Amino acid sequence: MKDLMGLMSKAKEMQAKMQAMQEEMATMTADGQSGGGLVTVTLSGQGHMAGLKIDPSLFKEDDVEILEDLILAAHNEAKAKVEQMMAEKTKALTAGLPIPPGMKLPF
Repeated sequence: MKDLMGLMSKAKEMQAKMQAMQEEMATMTADGQSGGGLVTVTLSGQGHMAGLKIDPSLFKEDDVEILEDLILAAHNEAKAKVEQMMAEKTKALTAGLPIPPGMKLPF
């Protein structure tokens, strides 16, 4: 019974820490660039697109496909950075806790 109470206490503590981490992630941003900086995508820590910058030199009718590819590449880079930030914060948060291997957080 004592172990169960301790486990419940740790679960509540972890839940509060996860909430704080998610709030912190919401204030963070990550930039992804492509084309040597011609396209920059900014994502929030929650993965929402917060900004898009396109160098005016790319606004040519025959460069539409290139521009589309550059936007996708920049977005994917920014998304990977956000996922890495979340993974690092989650790892720090759960250090020392008996979490089964392969369990994805947040729940």
